[in-house]
Amino acid sequence: MEQKKKKEKKIAKKLLHKYRLVILNEDTFEERFAIKLTRLNVFVLTSISAIFLVFFTILLIAFTPLKEYIPGYSSASLKKRASLLNYKTDSLVNELEINKRYFASIRKVLTGEVETLEINRDSLIEEAANEEVLLNINKNREDSLLRAKVEKEDKFNVFESSIDPSNFVLFPPVNGTISEGYNLEEKHFAVDVVVPENTPVKSTADGTVIFAEWTIETGYVIIIEHSQELISVYKHNNSITKAQGDLVKSGEVIAMSGNTGELSTGPHLHFELWNKGYPVNPTNFIEFQ
Repeated sequence: MEQKKKKEKKIAKKLLHKYRLVILNEDTFEERFAIKLTRLNVFVLTSISAIFLVFFTILLIAFTPLKEYIPGYSSASLKKRASLLNYKTDSLVNELEINKRYFASIRKVLTGEVETLEINRDSLIEEAANEEVLLNINKNREDSLLRAKVEKEDKFNVFESSIDPSNFVLFPPVNGTISEGYNLEEKHFAVDVVVPENTPVKSTADGTVIFAEWTIETGYVIIIEHSQELISVYKHNNSITKAQGDLVKSGEVIAMSGNTGELSTGPHLHFELWNKGYPVNPTNFIEFQ
């Protein structure tokens, strides 16, 4: 027991024994700094310093952007920005693909490199009439009452419903003599209408200008997108009065006819109609003379 007490006193004496830390000038041995320390003080100061260093490091990592540089540790805001950028990239890729397909369709319209499909107005009218007959045969009394009610409600509806292609009326862009007609075998998907130079060229229907530029072969070209996936093309113009993105009305002047482009042989309008990517004979819908 006494030996244990002696040992504890010895340890306490070592911990509390004072030491003097002195800093001297090497040349003059002049005392510059001195401090009294014990082993206990050194241990306590070292422990407190270590704890403070660890606590400061944790705060620095948790509340500063430095944590983003630690492998496997990312902030919620960084994940959110990464997800947003990924979403935007995916949207841009989809939009780019849609634009590529759209411009490919426009290129086919300009070059005529598509499969042809003849659309006859009389056949459309006959098909619509046959469908109406079948509907009249199959509908019952309740269906008749419902149809009458809907027709009565839509009679004064200010919003225009979908247009029947068989009744779709197009405005003639110009009036003149057709020098060359629509010919599928020769891949002439248009009608050439002879008119004096600088004759006003008008939009055949309401729509949006999707192309209005100069081309070497066909001069000034303007292309308008209409409803029902219909596109009208006007080539060999002397000048154009609309730009891409403009909204036009039926009968509105969009260009002045001319004799521009390497393929032009005289003042005329080269007019094309396209429906769902296929050329359509304009004379089936428009009277040019």
